Amino acid sequence: MKFCRLRSLLSLAKCNSQTFPPTTPRTFSSTNHHLQNVGFIGLGNMGSRMANNLIKAGFKLIVHDKNSDVLEMFSQMGVPTKKTPYEVSEASDVVITMLPSSAHVIDVYTGPNGLLHGGKLIRPWLLIDSSTIDPQTSRNLSATISNYILKEKKGDWEMPVKLDAPVSGSIIAAEAGTLTFMVGGSEEALLAAKSLFLSMGKSTIYCGGAGSGSAAKICNNLALAVSMLGISEALALGQSLGVSASSLTEIFNCSSARCWSSDTYNPVPGLMEGVPSSRDYNGGFASKLMAKDLNLAVESAKLAGCKYPLTSQAQEIYTELCNGGHDTKDFSCAFRHYYSGMDEPLDN
Repeated sequence: MKFCRLRSLLSLAKCNSQTFPPTTPRTFSSTNHHLQNVGFIGLGNMGSRMANNLIKAGFKLIVHDKNSDVLEMFSQMGVPTKKTPYEVSEASDVVITMLPSSAHVIDVYTGPNGLLHGGKLIRPWLLIDSSTIDPQTSRNLSATISNYILKEKKGDWEMPVKLDAPVSGSIIAAEAGTLTFMVGGSEEALLAAKSLFLSMGKSTIYCGGAGSGSAAKICNNLALAVSMLGISEALALGQSLGVSASSLTEIFNCSSARCWSSDTYNPVPGLMEGVPSSRDYNGGFASKLMAKDLNLAVESAKLAGCKYPLTSQAQEIYTELCNGGHDTKDFSCAFRHYYSGMDEPLDN
């Protein structure tokens, strides 16, 4: 009965989250005391924007990043900065991490001066990892944290908990606060921390136990990579057969081929404003990150005993793009992999 009620409340929270206009600052003046001090580690393109939205929402932030220039920028904004993850942990009720890879996450949690450096006692009652990493690492860290004890009780929480909460959405979505969070771990903890998620995103989807958020993110990006390659291949073939990209796109978008890669993030330069393909594939989601996520998908498929022919092919294509010097270009530059008839070659 308890879990049914939680699911009902969470569903209501999802609906309510969509009532906030993306450009409207969201403040939570009645924030519970167990969410007052929020540590944020990883202030890259996504993390810095997520942190900014937390500040706008009224949370008290403490931040850390290896980039001293980024730390200086936040310091000038009046945000306390710390030299190590452990120092962030000691000053926070909740810690959010947004890091490049599984290795970075493991280091921040368990490395020298990591979040868990202080023995079996820890101050934050909730640790949220929004990095895109393999599900097994997420599960292992959750299991490790379950053996820790809070230095002091936070509200109803006597033991620390961890959520894996990777995001869907670009840098633009991170800045606008319209990310989608895919969450694995304690559903009760997710509900208790909903104001944090609502300050950074438009929706939060509960996926199941520890590691399920990370698994969902890998599946999402696998489907995205394959659909982008399929749309790119079809557009390249059509143009080679004498059908314009604009005509094909119009057909796709009112037919069964319609997808996000065709109607929102078209890979053909000049067809759509505000997307990376119309600015020489700069900005957006780098090909090297897509290649990393496809590597995670392949490894996960092997562990699960699943077949992965399309994943494998997509992995090869994005690895080839990266090896060709296009690793920092948006992943939609895969269109050039199929169609070499553009005015200029893809450059760096």
